[in-house]
This record gives sequence, structure tokens and C-alpha cells, in this order.
Amino acid sequence: MKYSRLGKTDIKVSKLCFGGLTVGPLQKNLSFEEGGKIIEYAFKSGVNFIDTAQLYKTYGHIGYALKKVRRDQIVIASKSYAYDVKTASESLEEALRELGTDYIDVFMLHEQESEHTLRGHYEALEYYMKMKEKGYIRAVGLSTHCVEGVKAANKYREIEVIHPIINKAGLGIQDGTLDEMIHEVKRFSQSGGGVFSMKPIGGGHLISKIDESIDFVQGLDFIHSIAVGMQSIDEVKANIAKFSTGHFPKSLTEKLNKVDRHLHIAEWCIGCEKCVERCSHNAIEVVDGKAIVNKDKCVLCSYCSTVCPEFCIKVV
Repeated sequence: MKYSRLGKTDIKVSKLCFGGLTVGPLQKNLSFEEGGKIIEYAFKSGVNFIDTAQLYKTYGHIGYALKKVRRDQIVIASKSYAYDVKTASESLEEALRELGTDYIDVFMLHEQESEHTLRGHYEALEYYMKMKEKGYIRAVGLSTHCVEGVKAANKYREIEVIHPIINKAGLGIQDGTLDEMIHEVKRFSQSGGGVFSMKPIGGGHLISKIDESIDFVQGLDFIHSIAVGMQSIDEVKANIAKFSTGHFPKSLTEKLNKVDRHLHIAEWCIGCEKCVERCSHNAIEVVDGKAIVNKDKCVLCSYCSTVCPEFCIKVV
């Protein structure tokens, strides 16, 4: 496994980051032990970096794995929608308690859209910076699906790490273009900021082009680590091989291609009906304010994901 320093911080991370969302209740819904064993395998195989969030409810899975390894050899990034001291302190305390740790390596404001939203969450950011001074956090940052979110990070020097969405198709970018996103992220990195990107295969929608999709993001030398969602030990093995040797093992690829995949719509769907309008197979409808999928009609073309403003549609 290859490793990189996360910007100007003293945090050393594996180029492959374990995307922690996928084992939890929002996707695979594995038990703490089931998901924890997959994470443990990744940790013991050279992946030292994992991304999670208060929203994901995967602290228990990670906590299980942390009991099997040395804490100081693992880097944990988490996120919260906190906007003031109360919500910020609650989110940090929850993370420390449920992970069973004394500190979080990177704590971020979740899904910042622009300078305006960052300003609205600044009280929480100030709190996290104070907790960094006390040793409870090693670095502060933000995650974003927006070009404007990265632009905000470029204006606020308090932001040390960003977690932006980048993939070869530009899936999930809520404003602007892929080129604009790359430009702003590169600016942040060149100024000394740490960057670990998300969704290199577009939430599963680029799975048929996984080799070239991973290669594309790996080719961006200003990205220090790439978060990839993994739900099985076989997926961990395959991704470690890709990140270590540049190739997916043929035997594992053939095995994973046989996995029954389906379209998953996350609980934060706002029922905007854009996916309904985009689906030419009439496989999606909105019921009680949330989109649902007719699996008999869905062909997993993934076109619906390109119009979802919340990026809540994934192939799992």
C-alpha cells in the first residue's frame, strides 16, 4: 500500500481510504461485528484511513475494528452537520464515545455548499478548532459536493482538509463542472491543504468502467487519498490490489461481477421527482415524499443519478 501526507498536517494516510458509509444502515446494514471484521481486515492489510460521519451510524463498526489494532496506526475522519457549540460538542462527544477513542484525526463540517453555508456553520468550526488545541481533534475540514464549497475552503485558512466529490463523469457535483471542481481542489492542495476525494466510481454508477475510473482519480496528483466504499472482504482485497499494483485481480473481478446489485435510494431523498422524469423505463416513483424503485423495471443504467441533487441514488 502507498501512503501520503495529508497536506501540511502531520497525518500520514494510505492512498486507499475505506469509505465507511457502505457497511452501515444507509446501505448494506451489516451488524457491528460483520462490518467491523471487514474494516479490521482492511486495517490489517495496510489501509490505515477510514472515513465516516455522524449520519452514517457506523461508529460501532469502526469501534469493533479498532479493538483489534493499535489506535495510533489508524486515521479516522468523521463529519457532522453541526452549526453551533451545542451541536458541535454533541457530535464530537458522540464520536469519541461510540468509537471508544480519545481523539478524532480529522473532524469535518458535512456537505458544505458554499461560503454562505460555511459562514452559517462557523460557530461549530470554531468549536472544533478549540478542541484541536486541546488534543481531541488533529485537523479540521469540510466535505462537499459543490465547487462553491471548495472555493469557500480556499478562502477560509482554518480549513486544513477537504473531502470533495471527484469522478471522471462528474457525477454528484451539484454545481459547476468537473473541470471547475478539479481547478478549485488543485488550488486548495497547492496551498498546503489536505485532500481526500470521494465517489471515484460515482456511487457505483461507473462500476462497468471501474479500472479507468480509479485510474482517472489516481492520476490527479494533488489528491492524497481516495475514499472507496467497500462492503466485503473480497472488495477490500480487490481495491488494495488495484491501489498497490495498478490492477484488479481477474479472479476477484469475475467473482465481484456476479454479485447481485440493485439501485438504492438513501433516506435523505427529498422526493423532488427529478429521477422520475429522467427514468425512461418508468422504474421510479415518489411515494410519501420519497423515491422508490421497481426492481423489475430497473436496468441499472444509472441515468437517474445524474439528475439527483442530493446524490442519494447509488448502485449497491
